[in-house]
Amino acid sequence: MKFKRTIEIERGHLDIAPLIDVIFLLLIFFMLTSSFIFQPGIRVNLPKAVTSEVLHRELLVIVVTAGNEVYVNERPVDNEELFSRISLAARENQPLLIKADKKANLGKVIEIWDLCRQVEVKQVNIATTQ
Repeated sequence: MKFKRTIEIERGHLDIAPLIDVIFLLLIFFMLTSSFIFQPGIRVNLPKAVTSEVLHRELLVIVVTAGNEVYVNERPVDNEELFSRISLAARENQPLLIKADKKANLGKVIEIWDLCRQVEVKQVNIATTQ
């Protein structure tokens, strides 16, 4: 009597339900533990420019709001303190960035620019949006 030998290879079956459960648990874990960082700051609507560039150096940031209030590195300053901060930046050869609101008085921006020229700041930048 002759027996016929047939070997059938059974392919493995992977149950995907536990894998999906683990993925969803990891997704929920990372969503709950991540922190969304909102940087507080002074709201300024910058003017638009086509030829603006991205700056990557540490800058002294001067903000002029729509109400012509002046802030240096997010701290309100008066004219004397503004002059001393710009003078210090000029001595340290630190570039300056002026963020002026669209509705800010142009005279205030020119006044800050003149202070920079008086103390011979090497690089003065004006912030814009593209």
